[in-house]
Amino acid sequence: MNEKTAFKPCDLVIFGALGDLSRRKLLISLYRLEKANLIEADTRIVGIDQHEWDDPGFVEIIHNSLQEFLNETIDEEIWARYSARFSYLKMDLTQLDQYQRLRSVINGSSRVMVNYFAVAPFLFTNICQGLAKSGVLNEESRMVMEKPIGHDLKSSKEINDAVAEVFSESQVFRIDHYLGKETVLNLLALRFANSIFTTNWNHNTIDHIQITVAEEVGIEGRWDYFDKTGQLRDMLQNHLLQILTFVAMEPPVNLEAQSIRNEKIKVLSALRPITRENAKQKTVRGLYSAGEINGKPVPGYLEEEGANTESTTESFVALKVAIDNWRWAGVPFYLRTGKRMKFKRTEIVVNFKQQPHNIFKESFADLPSNKLIIHLQPREGVEIQILNKIPGIDENIKLQKTKLDLSFSDIFKNSKIFGGYEKLVLEAMRGNPTLFLSREEIEQAWTWIDSIQDAWAHMDAVPAPYAAGTWGPKAADKLIARDERAWEEEPEE
Repeated sequence: MNEKTAFKPCDLVIFGALGDLSRRKLLISLYRLEKANLIEADTRIVGIDQHEWDDPGFVEIIHNSLQEFLNETIDEEIWARYSARFSYLKMDLTQLDQYQRLRSVINGSSRVMVNYFAVAPFLFTNICQGLAKSGVLNEESRMVMEKPIGHDLKSSKEINDAVAEVFSESQVFRIDHYLGKETVLNLLALRFANSIFTTNWNHNTIDHIQITVAEEVGIEGRWDYFDKTGQLRDMLQNHLLQILTFVAMEPPVNLEAQSIRNEKIKVLSALRPITRENAKQKTVRGLYSAGEINGKPVPGYLEEEGANTESTTESFVALKVAIDNWRWAGVPFYLRTGKRMKFKRTEIVVNFKQQPHNIFKESFADLPSNKLIIHLQPREGVEIQILNKIPGIDENIKLQKTKLDLSFSDIFKNSKIFGGYEKLVLEAMRGNPTLFLSREEIEQAWTWIDSIQDAWAHMDAVPAPYAAGTWGPKAADKLIARDERAWEEEPEE
């Protein structure tokens, strides 16, 4: 690396290095960063887990993980450089005296210690206390933690309080991997660098906005975790609300982390509460039953391995959300997320208002509204739906719907588009907090979600069934149809 792009090397310590998150996401992302020459040469990676392995055994596990999850041929030259960074420590994370073992591998004078907590949240307190007791931390040290940060406001505060006893807020990097996606980041450019959108991004021109995060997968063997959590807390509390804040926030003063966080917090604070009084009109819960995904039969939620057949945990959520500020007065946001849905899709659909006067009645009795469709996955890009004249020399002008497709992979053919984890892991190693969540954001989101949870706890209704491979329960269609609107449900091409 040249001087302009060099950063201080790291001791990246992965707690839970043999776990699912590490093997499927972190180690794969780090390999891709290695391949792109984005990791500083002297950075070291320390894997910590409770299993009895030596360094060569740990490196072999990493190689096996790459073979299983990388989806590309391992480059042996890259692998040689990558594998040389690793060392392994066996530790019982509940035993504070064992953290002294870190002193043999950490070099705080020449490398920044970045602690990645890829473990269950109940271990966060132990790790923080163990690190503090070991004496390996300094003012440059950082910690990275994943969701879920609690299951409600109270538990979230308890976790953040425990972390705050050891790390200052500036040292804490809370990950939501959706914030590393190119299309989410491009919302900043789309909204604030293009006057066509900047001047038309409010209640005067926008009719409503839809945000969909649809998953084809079921619970993937995570029954114990998911059944205690549900789709509202597993997906909506973090991913969808974070997307919502980027869509709805006011222009930040600059691109510094605190400026962006300030505007996001304002959006979360302006969310109209969903309470016991209005939850039936504003929310829908669903639970998938047996069906087909890609032509293959799949079991229902209550038929999954280890299932409690009496469970009433939701696998689908749809909400009608209002933001009480000037920009979004009268503009509903429709949010939905579910498992075992028809397609894997994450997208934002901005529906603009219809033209008040129609001079093209021969083509459309009512002119369809323009739409801005922002695809986050599986393909990243932006589409704009407009009305265009059909070519010809007929006397009458006839219109048809046309999409301007701005696919990232087509436009930026020579640019590597990384996944969310690669971007966020890199920024954590560089110490850039812009794409990470503040404690205030987390707690403001939990405050809003807790009100919904309270309302559901006092409702008699159980989640509505929907067949796997569909777009969710009929009640979700009725939720939006009451406002004479419909979900965007075109299949992926």
